Amino acid sequence: MDVKKVVLAYSGGLDTSVAIPWFKDNFGCEVICFTADLGQEEELKGLEERSKRAGASKIYIKDLKQEFVEDYIFPTLKANAVYEGKYLLGTSISRPLIAKYLVEVAEAEGADAVAHGATGKGNDQVRFDISLQSLNPSLKVIAPWRIWDLGSRADAINYAIARGIELPVSRGPYSTDRNIWHLSHEGADLEDPAKEPPGDVLMLITPPEKAPDEPAYVEIGFEQGAPRSLNGRRTDAVAMLQELNRIAAAHGVGIIDMVSNRLVGIKSRGVYECPGGTVLYYAHRELEYLTLDRNTLHYKEGAAHRFAELCYDGLWFSPLREALSAFFDETQKTVTGTVRLKLFKGNCISAGATSPYSLYQEGFATFGRFELYDHKDAQGFINLFGLPLRVRAMMKKRAGLKK
Repeated sequence: MDVKKVVLAYSGGLDTSVAIPWFKDNFGCEVICFTADLGQEEELKGLEERSKRAGASKIYIKDLKQEFVEDYIFPTLKANAVYEGKYLLGTSISRPLIAKYLVEVAEAEGADAVAHGATGKGNDQVRFDISLQSLNPSLKVIAPWRIWDLGSRADAINYAIARGIELPVSRGPYSTDRNIWHLSHEGADLEDPAKEPPGDVLMLITPPEKAPDEPAYVEIGFEQGAPRSLNGRRTDAVAMLQELNRIAAAHGVGIIDMVSNRLVGIKSRGVYECPGGTVLYYAHRELEYLTLDRNTLHYKEGAAHRFAELCYDGLWFSPLREALSAFFDETQKTVTGTVRLKLFKGNCISAGATSPYSLYQEGFATFGRFELYDHKDAQGFINLFGLPLRVRAMMKKRAGLKK
């Protein structure tokens, strides 16, 4: 493969640190790094210096937190998209955004290839590759893990040491991925699903048993399905999520432990910390219960399942995902209001919801009289609703069939 200039999605972790000298050794090409600031916080410190010491000619570090929250997290939240009942798609929806800017940098720099550090066993390789192909199919996509001779983490470490490459500071035995929406942990002790996660896994969330003995109340204001205020104060989306992360984490909320089905056919166990996201999903659902009619709510649940699969599978830029987002936007026109929640020792509990578009009418719900509802109407409705079953019962009786 002839490559003169490659743009590498650079996280500063072991794989991408090793990838820089590996490209120079094997392709003799110029390596430009790109890092998306999605809320990794301290993980971004020193990246520029480290990338250049490893051999990169330059590095782009772009703050994409606002775009990530508004254009990727909020559309997923509006859908209530959850993969296999638990996973809030924190890594899945970040990859297409990173791919978007990898392509932008590659085009600006005149690069003929882009690269990422995803392994050949995971889902991220699919998400990166498919997203990159969707945005610029003329760019070569290189995944070193799929072609280099390094077979393990130990091999990668030895390769770096032999070339004097500075290794990233170890954050424990787990493979992690962090952004403003979540922090994932995989590998090491977590690979045995029969075992409870060790106490040293959690980095953001206070274990529920150590959380405060007094609950915290949060009030989230939504406008057309998007959260816009926290505790009565309208605020920037990024600042709001950061504050909600802090509050929920302190009260033990947002720990997700699951075995999931990877797209590549492997079952994988992971522990995810998603404090603010857990609260926002709960609040959003509560408001939809109040403002969406039965048919829309039930249909939306099935569409959300499909949306989650598309995100998980790396098909963010597909026509179906875009069409579903348009559908969800339409459903959110009346999802405006305020939801109050109680956070207590790992639990997120409803504490009231209001909306100017509420479909809940006390007169309908109570047993008293209401001008639009007459109890006598119920008999005719029940007769028609049950008519197919009555006809079936009559047919079986005439035919002498047993019940």
